[in-house]
Amino acid sequence: MDAELFPRPRRRVAPGAVHVPDWLDARRQRELLTACRVWARPPAGLRTVHTPGGGTMTARQVCLGWHWYPYAYARTVVDGDGSPVKPFPQWLGDLARRAVADALGPDAVPGDAYDIALINFYDADARMGMHRDADEHSTAPVVSLSLGDTCVFRFGNTGTRGRPYTDVALRSGDLFVFGGPARLAHHGVPRVHAGTAPPELGLTGRLNITLRASGR
Repeated sequence: MDAELFPRPRRRVAPGAVHVPDWLDARRQRELLTACRVWARPPAGLRTVHTPGGGTMTARQVCLGWHWYPYAYARTVVDGDGSPVKPFPQWLGDLARRAVADALGPDAVPGDAYDIALINFYDADARMGMHRDADEHSTAPVVSLSLGDTCVFRFGNTGTRGRPYTDVALRSGDLFVFGGPARLAHHGVPRVHAGTAPPELGLTGRLNITLRASGR
């Protein structure tokens, strides 16, 4: 994580959507990576997600708190080994609330508790199609943390999966928060830049930790 000649500024991508570069320092990134490796182990570990139409997501996933499967939540890994979902740690909820306050301001911190983590692992060939995070009962902002390889994060609009959208380069340690009028915007990952992870992190590929409030 060498200092850059021209540090990247925080950016308001859309009303309610903010990119904060380098939000996680090197130590916090290593701690998160260590935790992700524990969570990825079975039971209720990293799995391949299959869609109802017979498709397969190329990013693999593990969940905490509530288990997401297309397009609902459960307390067990109903589309995998059937095990109870791993618990959502309080420190992740605290991290999510701090992220919202830093990105959107203290008034945007929700009353609902953060209780879901979706952790997606992308190898060099993985992608994520345009979609909305619409299976929650809460309108609390979504918090996205990136580790490892840089990706192209495509942030779109609430009406369609197409244009207008904005492509943002998310690097290891970056924070992206979207709430308010952007809470149900379509978004996806059309590309991962392999080999761009900080060497000292010790990760090949990209991890995305998405924190949400279920409202359940």
